[in-house]
Amino acid sequence: MGLKQDLIDAKLAALKIDAKNAGALEEEISDITVSESIEEEVELTAEAIINFLTEANFRVTQLKAPVILEDFKIPDQAVNVELETLLGDKKPILDTIKKIGELIPGAGAAISALVDKLEAAIEEAVKPLLEGGSVLPGPNVEKEDGALESTGYVFVGDDPESQTVFDVEDEDGQRQFTTVKLIREDIEDLI
Repeated sequence: MGLKQDLIDAKLAALKIDAKNAGALEEEISDITVSESIEEEVELTAEAIINFLTEANFRVTQLKAPVILEDFKIPDQAVNVELETLLGDKKPILDTIKKIGELIPGAGAAISALVDKLEAAIEEAVKPLLEGGSVLPGPNVEKEDGALESTGYVFVGDDPESQTVFDVEDEDGQRQFTTVKLIREDIEDLI
């Protein structure tokens, strides 16, 4: 069955009820058939319904779809640095100076004490760098408020290229930026 046949069946049923109410005999009622005028009326009615449905805008009220990330910003990250890392290139030199000092009779203890003082002074100098003393830059980051930021949008139809050109947070935006159409070719087999 299709739309036209459903309309014909409805029209015939109504005509048979009218005939019965008018006192027609059962034989006369069963003889009621589709006339040219009924076929024309059904054709015009079907076309009117199709025109209405295909001209009307329907609203999408629920949509579940993947999101295309448009922007993804990761701010610079503060990184803690180990003391051994900061002393890395100096530690072998300081240890070697201590060993050399031990080879000089009577000077070993004094040189070791001086190297220990130097090592302590270097440790004190690099202490501010231990916590958050280095920065791991985020990819493609513009220095802003330091928060992770990502945005995206879902679309059906033409890609708007950016979410800045539409806002569907309220009913006005939903009316302006969302549309569902009934395409005639999709219902041809239902007519």
